[in-house]
Amino acid sequence: MRAPSATDIAAGEVILAVDNVSLSFGGVKALTDVSFDIKKGEVRAIIGPNGAGKTSMLNCINGFYHPTEGRITFKGETRPKMRPHEAAAGGIARTFQNVALFKGMSTLDNIMAGRTLKMNRSFFWHILRYGPAMDEEIAHRRFVEEIIDFLEIQHIRKTPVGKLPYGLQKRVELGRALAMEPEVLLLDEPMAGMNLEEKEDMCRFIIDVSNQYGTTIALIEHDMGVVMDLSDRVVVLEYGRKIADGTPDEVKRDQRVIDAYLGVGH
Repeated sequence: MRAPSATDIAAGEVILAVDNVSLSFGGVKALTDVSFDIKKGEVRAIIGPNGAGKTSMLNCINGFYHPTEGRITFKGETRPKMRPHEAAAGGIARTFQNVALFKGMSTLDNIMAGRTLKMNRSFFWHILRYGPAMDEEIAHRRFVEEIIDFLEIQHIRKTPVGKLPYGLQKRVELGRALAMEPEVLLLDEPMAGMNLEEKEDMCRFIIDVSNQYGTTIALIEHDMGVVMDLSDRVVVLEYGRKIADGTPDEVKRDQRVIDAYLGVGH
């Protein structure tokens, strides 16, 4: 994986800003006037009850949805209608609530799929599997093997992912996202459906990705213990609106957040 370079945005500076973003589907408002930023190198949690608009926000960030109003600025450039492949090419990778892998392909081949945007040789050369294309594929496979070692999944490198338990499938999906060498990694409920041991493993890998490679992480997660342990800052959504933003300690003491999660109104 790529170590941060001197040309990257300095740690602590804003790498992505969400400004007054609203998103509507017909008469249904998924997001209303939401603003927050994500700083280089931090783990930024986005939390809230079911239906709060968390995944819709990630979809806006990576270009799957286009905000009805407002703007999103990434690395100083505002793109009102960025497409997902443009986001990926620019350095934004993501995982999904429901595992989105090629179930008939091996772990190795699924992670190799994350290298597609890094491949420069033409389709013709890759069909031939000869000369420059073969050299390029060997280099990419070497990179993927490093990710496999990092995630400790050497024993399943040739196993079709459809045969793997859910927790390992989640780890493979993380590997595919890391293969893109992202500057910002969007994780949509990476621990959903996991048992305690699997959650502990995933937490460890997220911390390692952040600490060792300086990758900026935006995290949606319902496990508040995980959120409080991993996050540098937390933004809280309810019914598509931001109700709190701050450090984990600040957020967990906020009465609006307590009411939102307990379903209590004052």
